[in-house]
Amino acid sequence: MGWVKCVVSGLLLVVVAGLLVAWSGVISVAADQPHDPLTYKLLEFARERSIARAAADIEVPDLSDPDLLLAGGPDYNDMCASCHLKPGQRESDLSLGLYPAPPNLSLASAGQGDGDEVQAARRQFWVIKHGIKASGMPAWGLTHDDQRIWAMVAFMKKMPQLSPAHYQILTARGDDEGHH
Repeated sequence: MGWVKCVVSGLLLVVVAGLLVAWSGVISVAADQPHDPLTYKLLEFARERSIARAAADIEVPDLSDPDLLLAGGPDYNDMCASCHLKPGQRESDLSLGLYPAPPNLSLASAGQGDGDEVQAARRQFWVIKHGIKASGMPAWGLTHDDQRIWAMVAFMKKMPQLSPAHYQILTARGDDEGHH
């Protein structure tokens, strides 16, 4: 019974110490100052595990459907490109000012996960739909249905293969198409 009291006391001490550090204000929340490496790794691990668990059972539609690609381009350009960039672009005012920095989704390696295309699509869908707290990534599922979100995922899958000119063509909205 004595070891239980020690464990509980130790946990209580850790919680109180954590609260005192938070209360002291010594932890910087400035977006222009990176986390210390241990904090960054812990937050990154928690984020990736949370997304993997939440996205594990999502059914992925046929992302090679040309209609999805064409529907997703204009939405990506309007809602995502200012942070996640477009072919030929390496930075923007927003991408430079956000911490953690948003991935450049015009690059083949960004946002694709560990090489599993289905899991990468699930992850992208979940992140677009639900957003990520305290990262600048909004939850687009509040204003966009699943079909529109899948269209953006289909477009993002093809985007690393696009030249800047092809990107421009695929992201143009017709005169009768406004923002939804």
